Amino acid sequence: MRWTLLREIILAVSMISLIILSLWAVTGQLPPLVVVESDSMVHNADSGEVGSIDAGDLVLVHSPESSDVITYAEATEPFNPHYRYASHGMEGDVIIYNKNGKEGTPIIHRAILEAVPAETSSLTANGTCEGEAVHDKALGICIHTWDVPGTSLRNVTSIDWQFDGMMTGYFDCKRDTNFNHGEVGLEPFLKIESWKPQAAGFLTLGDNNKCSIDQGWSASRGGVQGASGLFDSDGTPVGPASSSHLVGIAGAEIPWLGTVKLMLAGGDSPGTEQVPNATWGWLFLSIATVLAIPIAIEPLLNRFIKGSPEVAEFELERKQMQA
Repeated sequence: MRWTLLREIILAVSMISLIILSLWAVTGQLPPLVVVESDSMVHNADSGEVGSIDAGDLVLVHSPESSDVITYAEATEPFNPHYRYASHGMEGDVIIYNKNGKEGTPIIHRAILEAVPAETSSLTANGTCEGEAVHDKALGICIHTWDVPGTSLRNVTSIDWQFDGMMTGYFDCKRDTNFNHGEVGLEPFLKIESWKPQAAGFLTLGDNNKCSIDQGWSASRGGVQGASGLFDSDGTPVGPASSSHLVGIAGAEIPWLGTVKLMLAGGDSPGTEQVPNATWGWLFLSIATVLAIPIAIEPLLNRFIKGSPEVAEFELERKQMQA
């Protein structure tokens, strides 16, 4: 009895280890999966949508090589080699990053555009930058101007771009354009205005956040009614998601199963509050299917084994020995 129990435990641990190692081999990342906690990326709040990222989904995390990230700007620029590349229901990659590189729950949002250093210089003798250049501490350089792949912006001191469907894709904000603290004039599309990045990296946005850029008003002055962007664990506004902040690139999703983890979550987790309603039905159906498959297969497997020539020969020999 004890040996049987021990054998089952060893088998279960081995199977789980094999699955984790297989996922690691595919993604190059440990842990290879993250659970989505919020509805910031959801495309259909009621029924959810397989192919997009909903609260309660498990998402594979691929190795964080920033050079592999394709932004929304690049994926929607005609003649760009990445034109029409899509991931999780929209153009461009979804990245997982730590806010300002600090510990806490990672953010899973779409990379909209990337601020790439153009004109740079070294620090002065006293460790500062000349003029209005930005000191990128991670790169150890002073940045004077920027390039933005996927746009016509080259060697600019600040970034102004609008995703109105003219030069790049149309990013629908899905918001009330007639209200802006009593003022009229909110654009229905995503508009980046006079953004002066404090470091090289990605400007990010949740698909369901109505153009409320993670980097706040510094990047989009027409942001959602008073939206101020995200803040890290110390209360500092989130800056560009640099390569050192990246946890990984979102790969394939495994829908619904992460809801089990959210049910047990505590602390600052929203739990299951933002899980789409339809997820519960699909989750219970998935669990029932997993439990039913072994029950259905076992009789067939036993019948197959008993009907094999080897078993028939063994039974014949056993009867002869008993006789």
